[in-house]
Amino acid sequence: MANYYALILAGGRGTRFWPRSRKRHPKQVLSVTGGDTLIQETVSRLEKLIPPERVWILTNDYVRDEIVAQLPRVPAAQIISEPVARNTAPAIGLAAHILHSIDPDAVFGVFPADHVIGNPDHFVELLEPAFAAAEAGQICVLGVEPRWAETGYGYIEFPAGTARGTLEPVRVNTFQEKPKAEVAEAFLKAGRYSWNAGMFFWRAGTILQALRTYLPKTATILGSLPAFADPEFSERLAAAFPLCENISIDYGVMQNVVQAPLPGVTGIACDDFGWNDVGSWEAVYQLLPKDTAENAVRSELIAHQATGNYVDCGGKLVALIGVDNLIVVDTPDALLIVHRDRAQQVGDLVKQLDAARREELL
Repeated sequence: MANYYALILAGGRGTRFWPRSRKRHPKQVLSVTGGDTLIQETVSRLEKLIPPERVWILTNDYVRDEIVAQLPRVPAAQIISEPVARNTAPAIGLAAHILHSIDPDAVFGVFPADHVIGNPDHFVELLEPAFAAAEAGQICVLGVEPRWAETGYGYIEFPAGTARGTLEPVRVNTFQEKPKAEVAEAFLKAGRYSWNAGMFFWRAGTILQALRTYLPKTATILGSLPAFADPEFSERLAAAFPLCENISIDYGVMQNVVQAPLPGVTGIACDDFGWNDVGSWEAVYQLLPKDTAENAVRSELIAHQATGNYVDCGGKLVALIGVDNLIVVDTPDALLIVHRDRAQQVGDLVKQLDAARREELL
């Protein structure tokens, strides 16, 4: 397994976690459920298969120093700032170019920096056959059993009768990104669809070839870069990367390559390994223990006829009377109060702050 690597994508802003999540201290470097930060947990659970010295991280200038400080065992040279944000397809292509230049046999998995995995031991069991499939030249994905008709995730269609928890990758029928609500409902009822967890496995050479086929402009730009060890690499990257297309790997490659005869896409229809993308404050509420009134608290709370609330206000005493299902998050310069069923709209507030150029709050 000396040619196995992990790529952790850590460039997101986590806007739905405002006001805790900011450009310089985004979701992935926060301790969301207590203990280690999300990116520290990501590296730790991978360590049983991929040691820190073979972990590579793509992030941005705002947060790179914080990540370097939080992950002292990952070589700092392998924590790379993208010159600009260009979504996941160019980011993965850049990592593939780098890894191929240092190890032509490199096989790597792509992992988000900000997910929670409740059963990390079982998660590693699922990674082993995925890496093996990738080493054999396949593109492999992990499919999470859907718990509701989510329209914000991609869906992986497995052949009818595919048993969940089987550690043998099978050929994927289709890959559809972010369907409409009625389509997501049909997928949920069909029983053969899984959520795309955003984890992909391939040889560096395999994904580079897929990019040449489906995103030739971006592939050509990345292919013009020198090897990672070249003294001019950083300067050339700064000039070339902004020219790449701004597109996700899901739209740019996966929806196309799944129909190809070779290499095609295989996947593992996972059983429960405790996956949660922690996409909003509501998701944090669901993860945390509750008191007898179903309140989840990270502050001292006095509650009277107040139920189902999430409270995160630092060392401050919070008193709630007669309010239900609220999210209350307090920081030194901002206070958020939102109903739990509207937690996804917190990102819209950040867009308003962006538009108003309130950099001190971003």
